[in-house]
Amino acid sequence: MIIPLTPLKITLSFLAHGNGGAIQSGTNVVGIVALLLFSSMALELTAIIGGKNLPVWECRTGYTPLILLGMVIPTNPTLVILALPLFYTFETWASQLNDFCLEVVKDEAFFICNSIGGLVGLQAAVTEPQICKGLVLLNISLRMLHIKKQPPLGRPLIKGFQNLLRNTGLGKLFYRTVATPQSIRNILCQCYHDASQVTDELVEKILLPGQEPGAVDVFLEFICYSDGPLPEELLPQVKCPVLVVWGDKDPWEPIELGRAYGDFKSVEDFIVLSDVGHCPQDEAPHLVNPLVESFVERHSATRSSVASESLV
Repeated sequence: MIIPLTPLKITLSFLAHGNGGAIQSGTNVVGIVALLLFSSMALELTAIIGGKNLPVWECRTGYTPLILLGMVIPTNPTLVILALPLFYTFETWASQLNDFCLEVVKDEAFFICNSIGGLVGLQAAVTEPQICKGLVLLNISLRMLHIKKQPPLGRPLIKGFQNLLRNTGLGKLFYRTVATPQSIRNILCQCYHDASQVTDELVEKILLPGQEPGAVDVFLEFICYSDGPLPEELLPQVKCPVLVVWGDKDPWEPIELGRAYGDFKSVEDFIVLSDVGHCPQDEAPHLVNPLVESFVERHSATRSSVASESLV
């Protein structure tokens, strides 16, 4: 089922698969609820396309995993797949997310976000506050390579290296060294505290998108993106409730720095998951799923559902 979108200046198409080819809201004990779970690059994407969250959330809600523009994976009957050669920014991805709610969900939704996806969820909630009912941020990216967080003396060197990757053959060579089964396994064993979760199937699922045409360009564009918003800039602007969840063994997003996000007015709680790494929804679904269910149930009745015509 192809659903064309028009609100953006660029042309988007949602390739939606599900029961009968349509994405529909389900019925929760507290009413109609839509959950959108999304992340960014293939590393985090695999964590959401595994079946560890879907069986729990799908039976209670209109749960839809959403892949951000530029991420290409083989067709899966439970996913919404979006893939276009664009310049990838949080503003673009936020527009994608909000347009999906307008054109497909046709109602408010909860955004469940991991890593860089947390920035997308925050940006979407700030841009169209009437759409997002609540945000769950799972190990949101601290964006430590953002230009504002780079040491002043190091900025020219970082920018020069990024330009070198994007504009010379060095970038493609670097990508080829990363897009291998062993490299992917090594990276996963860093971000998953429980290395037993790093299976051959997981490695294969992550590697597949990297073999698609244009994957290297997406990768290089993304890792060289040092602009855009920071979580600490967006959180004060968010009007909906926010739950921050953090695996304390994340080697990329140190919890010591992440704790500061719990001090923002919009954040109702900061929950620490012991002995969990960067992708808690995949590594510890038995801990994450109850938190999401409780958050959704608690806030589903706090804001009345918006009729589809009022969202258009």
